[in-house]
Amino acid sequence: MADAFFSDMVSPRFNPAAVLDISRKGKILIISDFHMGEGGRGDDLEFHGPLLAAFLERYYLKHDWFLILNGDIEELQRYSLKKIQARWRDLYRLFDRFAEQGRLFKTLGNHDAELLFEKNYPYPVYNAIRVETGFIPIFIYHGHQSSKVYTDYNHLIRASLRYLLKPIGIRNISSARSPRRRFFVEKQAYAFSLRHNCVSIIGHTHRALFESLGRFDFIKYEIERLCRDYTVSPSPARERIRDEVKALRVDLGKLKRSERRDVLRESLYGDDLPVPCLFNSGSAIGRKGINAIELDGETIALVYWFAQGASRKFINRGWYPLERLGDTPYCRAVLNHDRMDYINARIELLGNNDTENR
Repeated sequence: MADAFFSDMVSPRFNPAAVLDISRKGKILIISDFHMGEGGRGDDLEFHGPLLAAFLERYYLKHDWFLILNGDIEELQRYSLKKIQARWRDLYRLFDRFAEQGRLFKTLGNHDAELLFEKNYPYPVYNAIRVETGFIPIFIYHGHQSSKVYTDYNHLIRASLRYLLKPIGIRNISSARSPRRRFFVEKQAYAFSLRHNCVSIIGHTHRALFESLGRFDFIKYEIERLCRDYTVSPSPARERIRDEVKALRVDLGKLKRSERRDVLRESLYGDDLPVPCLFNSGSAIGRKGINAIELDGETIALVYWFAQGASRKFINRGWYPLERLGDTPYCRAVLNHDRMDYINARIELLGNNDTENR
């Protein structure tokens, strides 16, 4: 079933209504994994709900962005849709305002797949969305489709969560909790993108990726870049670079301890140079803030929204541009960004040379 999903995505008949063209004009926010519940400690979105509502309304809706909700928005494996809608009534009103302007798109995840059977659900839902940028096609899909566990046995997972594990306080069963499962999902999406010379933007694993690099790989490349800069920098800049490298090495050590060693040795791109064809928007239920992908016809960016003070150690290193959201305590940091023409060039030069599938 997973192979059929990836094969169908490149067919011109795949979700013909879910095509969004921003090659001339338009900006898209891609965000996933809200896991909205019925409120209380068991609701994964409870902590970041106010932050999410604030930036959706005051930043993206206000400035005419398209909104793509990329799967696992409702936590239907543990709660009923009726109770979720009652708890998050104000958030659904925001969705309604995007939808009224024709700016809301929604894909299915493994935790909200039951939406296919909801007759009165107010928004259309898709398996994937194709975005035309004028440079390279981008496919946006949740990512669980690569796993037979989630495509063939999702009903069993749902039953165990709702009736067995939820009553005793155990939360989601997710690939986000397993480094090996995360790697498998990412590797499948990366391979699909290489075969078809396109870009994939997924969610599901809750791990933000930019240009096929996770945090571990990004830190290694960043340390290498800073070391090169150090040799040609004046004395005041050298002190700042020394502090940044020290902080990054601490982060690298933490990642080594939190991830299994065999997973860290594995690479999405094997012995080849990394091809920037895979992105992941992270999730809305991170410990300190919310990750998302911003996209327009010319650039793509990984952004991070957080409450002032909540992510001080993560943000204070100095290279992240910060933007305050009006009179709120919320801030937007651009963690990484690049031009679409550069990404397209690298995929053409480093990826699959057979462009017939594009």
